Amino acid sequence: MSTDSEKLSRSLQYRFNNIELMEEALRHSSYVNEQPDGNLRNNERLEFLGDAVLNLSVGHILIHKYPDVREGELSRMRAGLVNESQLAEVARRIDLGAFVKLGRGEMQTNGPEKNSILANTFEAIIAAVYLDGGFEAAFELVATHLEPLLQPQGLQPANQDHKSRLQELVQVSGHPVPVYEVIGESGPDHDKTFSVRLTVRDVTAEGTGKSKKLAEQDAASKALQQILGDHPEETNP
Repeated sequence: MSTDSEKLSRSLQYRFNNIELMEEALRHSSYVNEQPDGNLRNNERLEFLGDAVLNLSVGHILIHKYPDVREGELSRMRAGLVNESQLAEVARRIDLGAFVKLGRGEMQTNGPEKNSILANTFEAIIAAVYLDGGFEAAFELVATHLEPLLQPQGLQPANQDHKSRLQELVQVSGHPVPVYEVIGESGPDHDKTFSVRLTVRDVTAEGTGKSKKLAEQDAASKALQQILGDHPEETNP
């Protein structure tokens, strides 16, 4: 195994038997299109398979974790977990962008940080693990790396997007937009907890979460409580 392969294996907490599967999962189409080897595969087929494995794995986890929740809410919860932005956050936590192979154009436009590329590559990695080690290995990968999002604060219904609601409230009142600042990180690389400070109007609130976005949501929720007091149903501060 190369040094990069070893690093990614540690981040994934999975060691490939067939390293070519991992390499294929990391090849973006823009990279393959620039290579003279016409037999080189990009990761789009693996991405297709990984999406199916991911949805099955998350559905399995949710139905066991929340035995009393109805099908409609389980579907909404799953959709909130497997969307592009959430998967990109998972990919960032394992530094997946550092290993993706991209063409020159994508590299010049900050491709390793694009949500779409990160999310699609993570799905391709899931498929590579599935083909390399079977469903149990892929399920374990999904459960391990999506676990922070499976906590209650990571499974908020769509109407509880506190950041968007706060932004709307301050814009209506003519105040500057909220400012979020990461003030701390703790824990190992694969299981970090982030702390964020939010400043808006004359309000300061701090939140924590297993990703920066979850910490920002927590801070926004606390700021809304301060602004709206005992009347959270109000639409204007």
